[in-house]
Order: sequence, then structure tokens, then C-alpha cells
Amino acid sequence: MDFPSWMQQAIQARLDEVSARIEHDPKLSRVRKETDEAFEALFVGKDLEQMPEYTEWENRHIVSKGIENERLYMQGLRDGIHLTVSLLGQSMSEEINTKAHQPSNANP
Repeated sequence: MDFPSWMQQAIQARLDEVSARIEHDPKLSRVRKETDEAFEALFVGKDLEQMPEYTEWENRHIVSKGIENERLYMQGLRDGIHLTVSLLGQSMSEEINTKAHQPSNANP
């Protein structure tokens, strides 16, 4: 299902907003710091700038995590939209059926 461009822009704006909020989350910042410290402990005494393999890994890791997170978020939005459309469609169908079966209040 392809979304109209206005909806894709709205989704992208929401993604940017949520990403910014996550980026500044105190708990996530603490976990990131601890993760970085643990990773850096693996390379104590080594000059990472002199290790092109590390730089290549780091660049690929950052890109892959970004793509993964964006896809997870976009899929969550799609799922939410599909659920909403399904529920609204079912609700509207039930409302139409209910109105169709109500007796008319018109007096002859």
C-alpha cells in the first residue's frame, strides 16, 4: 500500500520528531555511554584512528542501525494506520447497519 505524498511527509516529520526525542532521552544516553565505555575497553592501548578496520566497522554499524530503526518505526506507523483504518471501517459499517435496521419515526 503506497501512501500519498502528504502522508509520507507527515510520517517523516513524526519520525524526525521521535528520533530527536529518543536522541535526548536520559536513560538511553546513559545506556549508550555504558555501551561505548565497554566497547572502548576492548581497545585499551590501541589507537583506533590507526585501525581502518574499526573505522569501516563503525561507519557500517551506524548506517545499519539507522536504517533498522527507521524501518522499524515506519512499519509500526503502517501497522497503526492499517489497524485504525480497519477499526474505523468496521465501526462505520456497524453504524450504517444499525441505522438501516432502525424503525422509521415518520408518522403517516
